Amino acid sequence: MARIPVLAPIDGTAVALETVPDEVFAQKMAGDGVAIDPTGTIAVAPVSGELIKLFPGGHAFGIATPEGVELIVHIGLDTIELNGEGFTNIATEGQQVQAGTPIVRFDRATIERLGRPVISPVVSSGTGSVTQRASGAVKAGQDILFVLEV
Repeated sequence: MARIPVLAPIDGTAVALETVPDEVFAQKMAGDGVAIDPTGTIAVAPVSGELIKLFPGGHAFGIATPEGVELIVHIGLDTIELNGEGFTNIATEGQQVQAGTPIVRFDRATIERLGRPVISPVVSSGTGSVTQRASGAVKAGQDILFVLEV
């Protein structure tokens, strides 16, 4: 069984996915993981792999690891409705990234001013089971947010 450490993609505070005010994430319909209440302004790759999806508006991205695991980072909730306002894509869909590679820059003040929660779920879409969930402060690209066993 492989153990894949998933790093925090954003500086902030790790919070239980079940507390996210969005039932798709809270009930783990999109996958299991941990959410972050961000203090940072840049989202980085939580694992090395291929950036298989980077939404044009920058609100979310997905990375596939060589082990076949897909991780989704969703910056804020209902942020697709902002049509990119408050987000700047740094990376390019399809590129190979290393854990810690900057993917998206975002502005928390803009997201909040436009009425969207900034809490950011990080989930594994299906494969593996989540163990060793972080709590408290996490640093992007440095601290382990959770470990996936596949």
